[in-house]
Order: sequence, then C-alpha cells, then structure tokens
Amino acid sequence: MRLLYVMDPMCAWCYGFEPELEEFLKKNSSIEVDWIMGGLAVDTNYPMDEKLKQTISSYWYEIEKKTHLTFNHDFWKLNTPYRSTYPACRAIISAESLKTRSAHQMVKAIQSAYYLEAKNPSLEETLVACASSIGLDENQFLEVFKSEETEEQFQQHLRLTYQLQARAFPALFYIDDKNQAHPLTLGYTQAANLEQRFNNIKGK
Repeated sequence: MRLLYVMDPMCAWCYGFEPELEEFLKKNSSIEVDWIMGGLAVDTNYPMDEKLKQTISSYWYEIEKKTHLTFNHDFWKLNTPYRSTYPACRAIISAESLKTRSAHQMVKAIQSAYYLEAKNPSLEETLVACASSIGLDENQFLEVFKSEETEEQFQQHLRLTYQLQARAFPALFYIDDKNQAHPLTLGYTQAANLEQRFNNIKGK
C-alpha cells in the first residue's frame, strides 16, 4: 500500500496540513508515501505585486485560526517575495535523489525556513541552507538541483499532478492493489477525516 501526496513546500495550506498528515501517518506507519511536487508558481525574477502579497499574507492569518500553527509575519517586511515555488519543488526532488526518503525532511526544512524563520525559499541560497540543515552536501545538492535529470523528474511530477486532477493542495491519494488512485483529501482537512475516508475505501 502506498500514498501519493501532491503538494508544494511553499503552499501555506500544506504547512497547515503537516500536523494532520503526521498524525495520520503515525497510525498507518506501514504505508509508503511518495511526495509529488505539484508546483504552484512558475519560475520568475519579478517581485510579487502588492495586491498578491496582501492576498497571500491574509491566508496566513486564516490558516493560523484554522490550525493553531504560527507564522512569522515578518517575512513580508524582511524579504522581496517572488511568486515562484518551482525552485523549492526542485529542491525536494534533489534531496530525495541524494538521500532516499529525505523528501519529508526537506519539506519540513523549507517550511520552517519560510514560515517560522522568515527566509525566502524562492532563493537558491535559502534552499542550499535547508539542504545543509538535513545533512546534505551543499555542492552535491547544487549540482543535482541544477541538473537536467532533476528538471525532467519535476516535469514528471507536474504531469502526474495533472493526471490526478489535483487542482488544490494538499492532495492525498491512496493507491490500491490495482494501482487505482483514491483521493483522501483535495485540500486541507484533519487527520480524523483522512482516517475515516481511508477506512471507507479499504472496506469497499
């Protein structure tokens, strides 16, 4: 049995979902999870406009109320935000290539840097620091991060996201013995709802 988790490390709702996912996985520890990078926002060097900054920053307050997690709102004062999450997605794929089953570690490192330490994961230097924090060699990470192989893997992730019709993140799918994908959630939900949905699918 396995799960496909379609997400983006710079998706604030995915950050909010993290404790719920971890609670669910603790109860279902035998299930393997494949981390699929859905890619929220393409590469760009253009700073985010004020309207978009206000929109995204408002989500952080909404998620705080819903999940009781905290965000470091100083991010918006200390950084020049870019609407560019593809680099962070490539960073997850790169980490997994260098160290099997490290995708989750890297996701948590990026989320911590972004939402708690007010660092900018659209920047290469932040991603390198995150890789180092989970024990990866910085030079090796950069080489893999910039490689054609990583880009091709990322494109495969994007194609799979499209095939699954995962239009909202976080999106979690259970893959049954016939290789059929069953959505456990398409968007934020709590661990109890995941468990109920999972048991319903298994019981069919």
